[in-house]
Amino acid sequence: MTDQTVTATISNARLGKIFTASSTDGTWAGTLKDTLSSQQIGILMPGVPITHVQTQYAGGLTAWRIQNSATLTFQRYGFGVKDGLACYESARITPYNINPNDIVSVYSQPPLAWGTNVLAWVVTSKGVELFEANGVLDATSTPMLTVVNDQSLGDSMFNSTLASIHVQAQDGAVVDSIELIDASGGTVLTIAGGVRGEAGSMSNLYNLKADGLAVPIGKGWSLKVTTTA
Repeated sequence: MTDQTVTATISNARLGKIFTASSTDGTWAGTLKDTLSSQQIGILMPGVPITHVQTQYAGGLTAWRIQNSATLTFQRYGFGVKDGLACYESARITPYNINPNDIVSVYSQPPLAWGTNVLAWVVTSKGVELFEANGVLDATSTPMLTVVNDQSLGDSMFNSTLASIHVQAQDGAVVDSIELIDASGGTVLTIAGGVRGEAGSMSNLYNLKADGLAVPIGKGWSLKVTTTA
């Protein structure tokens, strides 16, 4: 495993704080703390409304979440950008008031020379889950599994309705498409993606962003991604 420094500027229209952590790739161990007081966000900013989360990483790809440490529910979540590609407007979130139990943590993966690391925030009627596929080879449809317990979409989200999928691949890679595959191997849905953070790309955050979906998830279903490094 490798480590990298991740920072997050969390703010509203009147104030903002910088949080940072050394993130060990492949774990949720990176809990961000204020750069001045070394306090977690719930202790430092209880009750404060926030509207923007600007998260930056050294290289590869990174997801972040604001989580209630008592209930373990995700309050807000998203992706980071490589250092130097921050955009205040793109970092806008649905306004949220910080709870005293809240923490900010990050999940990072390094860039690979021989394949592509990919993350996906998946939202269904059951909740929010982060999926990943590591070392995806070019033009190879590869299953994505939950980062917590390596479950497929059908195992983790069975009997729910898919609402959105947001995908981030490592720096410079292209997400050609994602696919929903049913238990018999049939393709239920295919969505094309692209590149991010480069000239001509639509976003620094996302290779693919699909909202407003309404797909019922069955047992044995899988989410697959195809990329080009």
